[in-house]
Amino acid sequence: MVFGEPLTQSATERDLCAVRDLHIVLVEPEIHWNTGNAGRTCLALGAQLHLVGPLGFSLDDKQVKRAGLDYWSRVNPVLWDDWATFEPEIPKLGEPVFFSSEASSSYWDFDYPERAVLIFGSESVGLPAEIRRRYRDRTVAIPIRDGAVRSLNLSTAVALGGFEVQRRRAMNPT
Repeated sequence: MVFGEPLTQSATERDLCAVRDLHIVLVEPEIHWNTGNAGRTCLALGAQLHLVGPLGFSLDDKQVKRAGLDYWSRVNPVLWDDWATFEPEIPKLGEPVFFSSEASSSYWDFDYPERAVLIFGSESVGLPAEIRRRYRDRTVAIPIRDGAVRSLNLSTAVALGGFEVQRRRAMNPT
């Protein structure tokens, strides 16, 4: 595997990855089903999926492919060794928006950039505290009414965030 590049790519796919205006990033995902579901959502959105390691599963797992259904072969995620490798590349993709249940701003109120990079943490702990601190002004939460519910499922959060960007773009075409 070549990190920082899609698993398989043609020159056209490389070019498309560079010009896509929506990127979904999973930082240290742990559950294959969530990653497969997020990949399918990325296809529906026309977004590029990025996986920042270490991963809590193998991408060869049948479960990842099963969760992505027969679409997984088209997801073609870009793999990154770790956050330190990925972070300097963010400006090439667009402007980051971090999702955390601990954020004080709602994702409904955020002004999404034209080229958006939506970044989500792992299922068990979310984004590391240092990332949340460093990007506090770019971190949003999905509102949850019941205070006993700590967070949403990762793939659900990806869908909500991604489709909110798409909804805004449809309402305000440039």
